[in-house]
Amino acid sequence: MKKSPSKQLKSGLAEVFGTELVKGKKYEFTAGAKVAVFTWQGCTVELVGKTDVSYVAKETPMGLYLNCHAAMEKLRESAEKNDNRGPITMLVGPCDVGKSTLCRLLLNYAVRMGRRPIFVDLDVGQGQIAIPGTVGALLVERPSNIVEGFSQQAPLVFHFGHKSPQANVALYNLLVTRLAEVCSDRLQANKKARISGIVINTCGWVKGAGYKLLTHAAQAFEVDAILVLDQERLYNELVRDMPDFVKVVFLPKSGGVVERSQAQRTEVRDQGVREYFYGSRTPLYPHSFEVKWSEARLYKIGAPVLPASCMPLGMKAEDNLTKLVAVTPGPNLLHHLLSVSFADSPEDDVVQTNVAGFVCVTNVDVERQTFTVLSPQPRPLPNTVLLLSDIQFMDSH
Repeated sequence: MKKSPSKQLKSGLAEVFGTELVKGKKYEFTAGAKVAVFTWQGCTVELVGKTDVSYVAKETPMGLYLNCHAAMEKLRESAEKNDNRGPITMLVGPCDVGKSTLCRLLLNYAVRMGRRPIFVDLDVGQGQIAIPGTVGALLVERPSNIVEGFSQQAPLVFHFGHKSPQANVALYNLLVTRLAEVCSDRLQANKKARISGIVINTCGWVKGAGYKLLTHAAQAFEVDAILVLDQERLYNELVRDMPDFVKVVFLPKSGGVVERSQAQRTEVRDQGVREYFYGSRTPLYPHSFEVKWSEARLYKIGAPVLPASCMPLGMKAEDNLTKLVAVTPGPNLLHHLLSVSFADSPEDDVVQTNVAGFVCVTNVDVERQTFTVLSPQPRPLPNTVLLLSDIQFMDSH
């Protein structure tokens, strides 16, 4: 295990993604973490341990990002005065331009002003709110932890089951619409959240059908502003296609943003799942237990699309992509993640019901007809409707 790098603020004022550093406190990061320390006034930071790259940059777009925060804050003040809803802002751009980081920054700045914004993550590839293969929303009540990110208390999460929206566009759009409805209800019910508004992170797929997903999300959430990172073509397309009341803003990416290879993306995905079960700095101790095949009701969402000639009358190809399909347990479950649905039975609308959490299948015993799961809580599973995800995790603990 190589020693993780750590940082300590010695003097001045500094922040990491909008969260203030405490002077004299040591922050330890996992190997592979990418961290930017920013200061408005100047500071001294001590860096201990081996880093791949460390440098000091003079030119940064932070001033522009702060202006976005200030504009959003103005809208919140006016929402407070007139008792209507605050800004709904969506961040878009190709992969690896710093969308997640800017989301974190804007949310942290809002919370530091006493706001309670909702963070929505539509990026199923990374899945910051729960795990990859999901979309979700979270009420942000305090600045994110410098090492561990936002507190994960009571997030609202829906099962998608794939690492790219391309795998099932019809299901993805259905879940985005559903999430938008639930967030709208939340805003109605919670005045502080209503004034604070929503910050939405999106996938890096921005061309062709990916672009249509972005415009769908913008409509579903009734966004007021779209911040486009680092791609002028996308900016121009959105200016052309969005209604006049939606403000589209072009922003440069930060020079510190690093492009990730396919292998690095997979590693980050695995890390996200590992942290879900085992924690990051604060260790968690998951449970392992057997589930009888007869006790679990396993499904996946989406059947293969049939040619039109084979479809029942009045049914569209999309309908097949959003329907529940029973899965027979077997060796094919090994290493797959399963979402534990809040639905009590398959008769409920399982597809549009949020999930309670996730388990990972670590062993399948065909003779005894059981499978073993890694679970954050002890047996029994809270519900027996389980949704199969394409996403796999090899438990190396």
